[in-house]
Amino acid sequence: MTSSAVKLIPLKNLSLKPAKLLSRDSNTKLIKTAKNKPIVLAGLSLMPTPVLCPSSKNAECFEPCLKNSGLAAVYKSVNESRQRKSDYYLQDQEAFLTQLRRELFNLEKYARKHDKKAVVRLNVLSDVAWETHNIPQEFPNIFMYDYTKRADRLGKTPANYKLMFSYSAAPKYKTQVDIALKTNTPITVVFKNGLPSAFLGREVIDGDKSDLDNLKALGKIVGLRAKGNLAKQSLSPFIIDSLKANSISIAA
Repeated sequence: MTSSAVKLIPLKNLSLKPAKLLSRDSNTKLIKTAKNKPIVLAGLSLMPTPVLCPSSKNAECFEPCLKNSGLAAVYKSVNESRQRKSDYYLQDQEAFLTQLRRELFNLEKYARKHDKKAVVRLNVLSDVAWETHNIPQEFPNIFMYDYTKRADRLGKTPANYKLMFSYSAAPKYKTQVDIALKTNTPITVVFKNGLPSAFLGREVIDGDKSDLDNLKALGKIVGLRAKGNLAKQSLSPFIIDSLKANSISIAA
């Protein structure tokens, strides 16, 4: 299912506003990341749009996005729920942020009660600069992290909000990649046909195990395997064929 298949839901009907924004059990990667760790990990899954993912056009990653994989490929309700949250953010941002702050407060309280650390990934599928809303600044005891395609955000987030840069070989996205390569920020790359040992002159690690481990891979490539049939068959420059990875250079 693509985002165009989901109709915008008018929020004049208050009953259609999402009862809950954050989730702790709806994303396989988040569940895997939190397993056997003293943390309470929650994620916010907004349906991607050009507004919520401003670099998606230049990176040519919109169609092969993870929005079409996992349970979303099976159950229509998954992307409908994501769309409701996106509509809520876009149409009534003040109310959305108020609810998000309330849920973050409750998450931190719950984690503290159980002697655990609250961890949040606010952009499971989107690329919103939450620091511009002062969200991480208002919750310094919650560790937040995200993937981003906005290189201008790198090195500018609060200490409790870490980012990984998401790669694409799309020509119009090259400027963003060049900026990221000048930093030691972990760079995530989606590969099909397995993971290569190196890419762009950097070591490739297996990034499908834990997001928190990926954040420690400074100066390395975080290799992610393409998920879903659409992604695996895609010719998008966002997805790199590991069999041809050596043909892509830093100067490409």
